[in-house]
Amino acid sequence: MSKIYIDNKEHEIKDGQNLLQACLSLGFNLPYFCWHPAMHSVGACRQCAVKIFKNEQDTKGRLAMACMTPASDGTRLSIDDPEAKAFRSNVIEWLMTNHPHDCPVCDEGGECHLQDMTVMTGHVARRFRFNKRTYNNQYLGPLINHEMNRCIQCYRCVRFYRDYAGGRDLNVFACHNHVYFGRHADGILENEFSGNLAEVCPTGVFTDKTLRRHYTRKWDLQTAPSICVHCSVGCNTIPGERYKELRRIRNRYNGEVNRYFLCDRGRFGYEFVNSDKRIREPIINGNPSTKQEALKHISSILSSGSKIIGIGSPRASLEANFLLRTLTGPENFYIGSSDADYLMTSEIIRILRNSPAPSPSLRQIELSDAVLILGEDVTNTAPMMALALRQAARQRPMEVAKRLRIPEWDDTAIRTATQGINSPFYVAAPYSTKLDDIAAALYHAPPDDIARLGFAVTHMLDSSVPMPEGLSDEARSLASGIAKDLVSANNPLIVSGTGCGSIAVIQAAANIAWALCKKGKVASLSYAVPECNSIGLGLMGVKGLTDAFRDSEENTSALIIILENDLYQRTDAHTADNFLNSFKHTIVIDHLLTRTASKAQTILPAAAFAESGGTLVNNEGRAQRFYQVFVPDGMIQESWRWLKEIINIKGLPYASSWENIDDVISAISESLPVFKRIKDIAPAEDFRISGMKIARQPHRYSGRTAISANKTIFEPKPPHDPDSPFTFSMEGFQGQPPSPLIPRSWAPGWNSPQAVNKFQSEIGGPLKGGNPGKRLIEPQQGNQVSYFSSVPSAFVPRIDEWLVVPVYHIFGSEELSVLSPGIAELSPKPYLGLNLENEKLNIKEGDEILLTINFTEYRLSVRHIAGLPKGIAALPALHGINKTTLPNWGRVLKLKN
Repeated sequence: MSKIYIDNKEHEIKDGQNLLQACLSLGFNLPYFCWHPAMHSVGACRQCAVKIFKNEQDTKGRLAMACMTPASDGTRLSIDDPEAKAFRSNVIEWLMTNHPHDCPVCDEGGECHLQDMTVMTGHVARRFRFNKRTYNNQYLGPLINHEMNRCIQCYRCVRFYRDYAGGRDLNVFACHNHVYFGRHADGILENEFSGNLAEVCPTGVFTDKTLRRHYTRKWDLQTAPSICVHCSVGCNTIPGERYKELRRIRNRYNGEVNRYFLCDRGRFGYEFVNSDKRIREPIINGNPSTKQEALKHISSILSSGSKIIGIGSPRASLEANFLLRTLTGPENFYIGSSDADYLMTSEIIRILRNSPAPSPSLRQIELSDAVLILGEDVTNTAPMMALALRQAARQRPMEVAKRLRIPEWDDTAIRTATQGINSPFYVAAPYSTKLDDIAAALYHAPPDDIARLGFAVTHMLDSSVPMPEGLSDEARSLASGIAKDLVSANNPLIVSGTGCGSIAVIQAAANIAWALCKKGKVASLSYAVPECNSIGLGLMGVKGLTDAFRDSEENTSALIIILENDLYQRTDAHTADNFLNSFKHTIVIDHLLTRTASKAQTILPAAAFAESGGTLVNNEGRAQRFYQVFVPDGMIQESWRWLKEIINIKGLPYASSWENIDDVISAISESLPVFKRIKDIAPAEDFRISGMKIARQPHRYSGRTAISANKTIFEPKPPHDPDSPFTFSMEGFQGQPPSPLIPRSWAPGWNSPQAVNKFQSEIGGPLKGGNPGKRLIEPQQGNQVSYFSSVPSAFVPRIDEWLVVPVYHIFGSEELSVLSPGIAELSPKPYLGLNLENEKLNIKEGDEILLTINFTEYRLSVRHIAGLPKGIAALPALHGINKTTLPNWGRVLKLKN
């Protein structure tokens, strides 16, 4: 710890900070633009000027930029010095000479960092009376709007897009007073994290185009803390609602998970909540009905004493799955994942629960200094993990900066010193991925050969493990190099997952991590799994869909309840049809009218994530709470609440006392010991601050009477929330609540996303009171594990057949987000991927072919995919394509034009 003096008052700070970070961590208001806590300092904007003094006797001092000055022990500075204040005001004034006077109509209005800093510096009048510089704006796709005239040249956008996220199609052009930030030509931004420009930009240059389509002022959005449902990473989000419509998603800071950023699928995939495919009322035998009629109908079915079968869902909350399990009994509850996903996820859970290697958080992934990705296209299956891996690629070169005594916050100096050198980073995948550009070496091979490479790396680390037979010299040499780099690292990381559909690859990744642990290394093991609650559901159930299909032959008179699940996404249509037709009664509880729902006799309208609350468990094993943002119209209610009412009808005595979600959470933690920590994730419903619930609406929320003016001239009473310490009103606590309950980041003078500074214990560190969530799976230190020994045979190409592997797309492969118009526009059409450079075929890109897999035929166009080995084809995991049987052999027939 060091001591510094700010305006003659002593303060204790953490070592290694710059003065800007130190001042903000201490709670001082010091304006800035170019600095960002995740991207650090470049000294471009000159806005954070302070006066530095040599000692107590120095009364003159000198101006210095706080973001470029180390906060060394004994430093004396002044924020309130008149010269420093005048300098900061002048900086704002010259930035304003070209900034338009459009705050009332700017999309960023009310949440603008430039507005905040202008007020903070005291700049209140414009003296510039000449023409302003103007630019032409660009079309950047369906997600981001571009308004270049608002730019203040802080360089944050290109630093994030190019340096942090690895994008290449956004850059800075021209020079001096005509600097332009955009693409070389109009076109869709190619990076998967482009949406973060809307939060990174301190003005309104880059804004959320999906919000623009149904725009609402930021202070009129009702919000609550939530969790992204579009992959297994569990990013923290803040959804915003107005007029019963979800308007946008913004990042919610969690220092262990997503920190300051979101992927584009997580940010823009929310519009399925507003979809016209939503189920908004109960349906009985194809006819709309009321809630009372639906429950009466279900009561009549239950009165027959029929056995109840339950199909859970990896996209439903723990609470909903548990209540279905309670209703049916554990013996009749089935995990609603495909057979392949079920087997692979179950294997991952077994590995993590018995492994000495921890499953790292995203923040821990960022700090890894050697990485091996085994069989996973991380950018498309767990996008935010890919962003964290890009930061990990910079960790080993930081040793160069340390030797040169360059502080970690001096971003420009570090990049100059390291000259683009990366940490040891290896990617083994069936085809080229977006992370290939930072890899030291690539290995493109079929899944079985990727697993064999993993077993070879394990042999290089521990000779007691046999070397796979018939391994090529190239693979042996690569395995040796990988093993040496992993052993030499301080924090090696192995990444794998379910993406290539191979349990052998999952086991090979575990072997490598265990071998490193055996050598005394602090190795981490991270898996990407299919959906937002795949791990939570896997920890709860032991029977898969195959068991359900088999048991259905004995339960033809039973009632089946399917929870938030489309079985046609889990198996082939023929199997799903036979399964559903085998039951006398089918009840579907879902928020979307899926193919499964359309075949049910009874459909109950479930709440989407923003309309409900619950608990999800991410790929790390971290349980996190999400909260209801708004009460939907109609007869929609939470899935768990529908199931609770069915339980009441059935008359299960031990569940009759469960009144709210806290009761259900307590029951889960008592019934299933693995979930015992979920009670401690967040405060209970009766939590109050100064006798008040926490307000979902900001204190500036407006138009409450106007919202319902078409129904009544009186302001309606806010809905009652029996499940959380939040109120659907602006009347309530508006200060800083415990970290799991932060509904928005706002502080006096800080309206932009940068207000999160005020909620952190230190800038860039954990939130005050700790980061949200509790880990349910911890490493078993000292546990003696047995290596997996089942090594697959080497891949052998076949004549006139291709091994078809799944290929995932961040836009299109996830069933909920694809209903958002912007995501749908970016989703590819079905195709067959071939490496046309390797395959000697009379086929070119764009040709139509007929692909046959297990008697299922697909008429597809051909797309060239670089890196695919000879004999391998790629089929995208898109709607309408059965990926559950992949990898599998298929035949290709070229169709005549």
